[in-house]
Amino acid sequence: MGKTLALTASDGHKFDAYRADPKGKPKGGIIVIQEIFGVNAHIREVADSYAAEGYTAIAPAIFDRVEKGVDIGYDEKSRTKGREVRAACNLDNVLLDIAAAVGTLKTEGLKIGVVGYCWGGSLAWVTACRFNVDAAVGYYGGQIIPHKDEKLKCPVMLHFGKKDASIPMTDVDKITEAHPEVPIYVYDAGHGFNCNHRPDYNEEAARAARKRTLNMFGKFVG
Repeated sequence: MGKTLALTASDGHKFDAYRADPKGKPKGGIIVIQEIFGVNAHIREVADSYAAEGYTAIAPAIFDRVEKGVDIGYDEKSRTKGREVRAACNLDNVLLDIAAAVGTLKTEGLKIGVVGYCWGGSLAWVTACRFNVDAAVGYYGGQIIPHKDEKLKCPVMLHFGKKDASIPMTDVDKITEAHPEVPIYVYDAGHGFNCNHRPDYNEEAARAARKRTLNMFGKFVG
């Protein structure tokens, strides 16, 4: 369904993105922000799934500044590799790349939603604080706490797993306290529960979170 797109950030950096378009006129645009595994099969499938719902979806390859074409799986070796590449990323530069993806959809006259998973879940939050988008949804973003006191510029929804070993519920409580206006849903699931390529995949939680996310985007983007 999708295709590779070449984007250029405001600092001149050229990078790839995966783009999936709906069959008819798009009802809005969705930026899909990757986990630490690159724009891999799962992230491309997520983009395709939003296109199937009538949105134009773009997943920017935000690892390209460090290493082009990162596309890895979920075994321990891949996780180590993903963490290393993510650690080498500079947040300001990553945001330039997300901004380029947002700008692409804005020039097409679309309202824009942002959805991110894992690392991307945290980046979706930062995007909602710093850019003019219409809605943002973060799945199990473990790095929101350093940015919890930033002011949100659009409606935001967050999804977490109660059994997530990497995100303590005390962190979720702190976000709730700082932003009582943000709907936060906690599922009886672990980290990565939306990804059917991972052992932590939880179909029930994924379906419930997806329904809520689509309702959110339907209200503010579509």
